[in-house]
Amino acid sequence: MPMMLLISPSTRPPLSLVSSSRRFLLPKRSSVPLPYSPSPAKMSWLGKIGLGLGSRAAAFPPSADPAAASPDDDVPAPGREFAQLGAGCFWGVELALQRVPGVSSTEVGYSQGLIHQPSYEDVCTGTTGHSEVVRVQYDPSVCRYEDLLDVFWSRHDPTTLNRQGHDVGTQYRSGIYFYSQEQEKAARESLERHQEALNRKIVTEILPAKRFYRAEEYHQQYLAKGGRFGFGQSTEKGCNDPIRCYG
Repeated sequence: MPMMLLISPSTRPPLSLVSSSRRFLLPKRSSVPLPYSPSPAKMSWLGKIGLGLGSRAAAFPPSADPAAASPDDDVPAPGREFAQLGAGCFWGVELALQRVPGVSSTEVGYSQGLIHQPSYEDVCTGTTGHSEVVRVQYDPSVCRYEDLLDVFWSRHDPTTLNRQGHDVGTQYRSGIYFYSQEQEKAARESLERHQEALNRKIVTEILPAKRFYRAEEYHQQYLAKGGRFGFGQSTEKGCNDPIRCYG
């Protein structure tokens, strides 16, 4: 009888914490690579890695749907403005932005892609062109757009192309997606200031905000609701507790 070779599943990297010892707008970025964001139970492991690590060049992308390429024309609440930011896995980024005074609501989703109404599984193939983003509603009389950008820069490494720690794929790219000329100007000036402080080139894209597709409900406020382990993390305004990326 021929010998059978059993292959064990690869071991996930150990969990790590993203520490914060500064004020809430400038949380300290851990020197430890950000942990791999686990896929939900319904998603296959092979679908997560995409067999090409999400490279657009490694797969044939679908034809662009005009609906997906249109501007985000949703309307914020009266007296509020939108901001749309992509900085790797959207769970931790959302929690950091929830804590900013003046932010009235957050939601995670997919933007800047090619297909209409993508699912998480679609996006994780790396062929749809979407980025994982957080869309914020904020009160500009309390919170400046630049304050949100400070949180954005502090939450990820903007010099790694299509990658944040163990998360690899175009959906994890760094991006600022603006809703006005004023936001675009602020974003470019902010990038220039941060580039002066780094010895590596920032690869963050700055583009008009395309249509926003709200992610599945289990992704919304994921860490605040308890994450993988059921221990909810604080969304209190001004909180600078370390963010546990898995929950």
